[in-house]
Amino acid sequence: MYFKRSDRVAELIREEISKMIVREIKDPRIGFVTLTHIELSDDLRNAKIFVSIMGNEDDKKNTIKGLESASGFIRRELRKRLRLRIIPDIIFRIDTSIEHGEKIARLLAELKNEESVKD
Repeated sequence: MYFKRSDRVAELIREEISKMIVREIKDPRIGFVTLTHIELSDDLRNAKIFVSIMGNEDDKKNTIKGLESASGFIRRELRKRLRLRIIPDIIFRIDTSIEHGEKIARLLAELKNEESVKD
């Protein structure tokens, strides 16, 4: 099976950033965050990090601001830990796929309940 180098590096970056968020970043704005996936360019210069954030819209905005302010620290730590020649620029994005999936599951459950009531 063939894996692109950028895919392997993206997985390493995801693991390291997850550790940093849990153990090292102490910004009170950062709430409950889960890194869902990373889109890393083939030249390893840009990384879009998709995060799932629990809470309301204000919590999500504050968490993204906290992550963006910690991006310099994150890049510096990645340089130390991964020993890559190029450390990607980091952009954080909110991933709404989990919420979307929950909404679809809830709608399907409602439809199933309506059908069982009709029978």
